[in-house]
Amino acid sequence: MLGFLSATYNLHKGTTMPRIVVSLIVAAFLTGSAHAAPDLAGSEKIETRTLENGLKIIVWPDFDIPNIAWYHWVRAGSRNEYPGITGLSHFFEHMMFNGTDRRKPGEFDRIMEANGGANNAYTSSDVTVYTDWVPAAALETNMDLESDRFQNLAIDPDVVESERGVVFSERRSSYDNQNVNMLYEQVQATAYVAHPYQFPTIGWPSDIENWTLQDLQTYYRTYYAPNNTTLVIAGAVKPDAVFALAERYFGKIPAQAEPAPVRTVEPPQKGQRRLEIRKEAQTPIIEMAFHIPRAKDPEMPALVLLMDILATGSSSRLYQRLVERDQLVVEIDSYHDAGFDPGLAWFFAILPPGGDLAAVEDALFEEFKNIGANGVSAAELAKARNIQLAQFWRKLATIDGKADLLGTYEVFHGDFRALLDVPTRFEAVDVDQIQALAARIFRRENSTVGLLVPDDSDAEKGP
Repeated sequence: MLGFLSATYNLHKGTTMPRIVVSLIVAAFLTGSAHAAPDLAGSEKIETRTLENGLKIIVWPDFDIPNIAWYHWVRAGSRNEYPGITGLSHFFEHMMFNGTDRRKPGEFDRIMEANGGANNAYTSSDVTVYTDWVPAAALETNMDLESDRFQNLAIDPDVVESERGVVFSERRSSYDNQNVNMLYEQVQATAYVAHPYQFPTIGWPSDIENWTLQDLQTYYRTYYAPNNTTLVIAGAVKPDAVFALAERYFGKIPAQAEPAPVRTVEPPQKGQRRLEIRKEAQTPIIEMAFHIPRAKDPEMPALVLLMDILATGSSSRLYQRLVERDQLVVEIDSYHDAGFDPGLAWFFAILPPGGDLAAVEDALFEEFKNIGANGVSAAELAKARNIQLAQFWRKLATIDGKADLLGTYEVFHGDFRALLDVPTRFEAVDVDQIQALAARIFRRENSTVGLLVPDDSDAEKGP
């Protein structure tokens, strides 16, 4: 796994994620032939309720273990920012663990851990998500803790300055000093000319330095309103008990005016965009990004399978061509965005020292052109479908996976029930769809290419 993707998941509080690096998933058939999808056992027990203040709650009872998984989705990410406040969504993820009018910094964690729980959070271009894993017996304690920080967050100037320094340090270590991430940030900013997806989730350095208390207060009041969030709980709980506690602890939080919609639409790309970074480095890197549809687009299942055929595993086309056959790269990886608005499909390749960037770029486009012109085999499609379905069923086997997928489909697809049709939608994809999509998406004119070229000339000059 490339450094960019691994860094994405290994940070604790304050983690930033590229927009749903989360390709939703799937499952598991052990042969290449088509199978009828198993029923989503227990899905008939899912219940929902929307409080008067607009907070929607979804509960999936599952009594296999006496625990619950809690996912609280806030529809706020770097997509909702603008020059001057970039990175503010991620900063609030930090602030939400730093005390309220009732509790001092650190008390949230201490109480949760004393009750046997754990927590985390992440920020993407589209959302900020707060996650808890606690014993079912601690449900009311968790309701109290979470409702407190969603209505009484203390925006203390001293804490703000302390966390500002933490975020700046995170930026230096995870982006400025990580070549894959540094290049990724520049490719992202180049691939978009209008849409706020161009902003890095962690924020630009000058914005991090200059957020004001007024910026923070306005942002919190606007986006952390109950009518802009969705709470999903899966585990050993009865829905009526959850709804009653939610009414007691969250029902008194007032709704706010709906946040201003993101109206900007990225214009069609008319030609390839390129950038090059020259810096001291051991290995060359190439990254490519192509514009793709949004998460709820009907073509997304085909795109997920196409990405697997190209770059998932050692039997994928790009691995076989660039790593095994031609030995041009030492590592190849990919992921795709799946957000509210059209995103990007990404490919990352790390070359050996002295590697030929031009040869790698040519090989990548040859493979893209080949799949668009000649399509894929039925066996390749079956393998990709098996990969996705296997991941899907594995994820649904846990309460954490249930909560995550319910929230993902509710937030990004507009209805959690879309989750129930995932296997069917993957089964419906055929080789003709894959070929047509590849021909349309993976064109030079739709690409942004970033190169990191090792250059030690500055290092040789000394200070």
